[in-house]
Amino acid sequence: PSQQEIELQAAAFRRLQQHLMQDRTDVQNIDLMNLAGFCRNCLSRWYQEAANERGIEMGKEEARELFYGLSMGDWKKNYQTDATSGQQADFKEAFAKNVGEG
Repeated sequence: PSQQEIELQAAAFRRLQQHLMQDRTDVQNIDLMNLAGFCRNCLSRWYQEAANERGIEMGKEEARELFYGLSMGDWKKNYQTDATSGQQADFKEAFAKNVGEG
């Protein structure tokens, strides 16, 4: 991709991040995963993988904190609700299909 394409992709990513982290904190990760096959944790993992591929050491928790803008514990405390048994069952299937057996 050209430099302009890279900059536009980065801008779109930042806007998606803002949408998920500021505008729509009411949307639960489990619902994102069940409906779209990815969630905020996936985005932070992809960020981590991109860093690691470029020789930048970054662990899962560091990537999550960078993406979320706060610790996972704080995110869960402030925004995460308990999942229903139906959501959990759907998540198990969505995770296996989109991430792997993990």
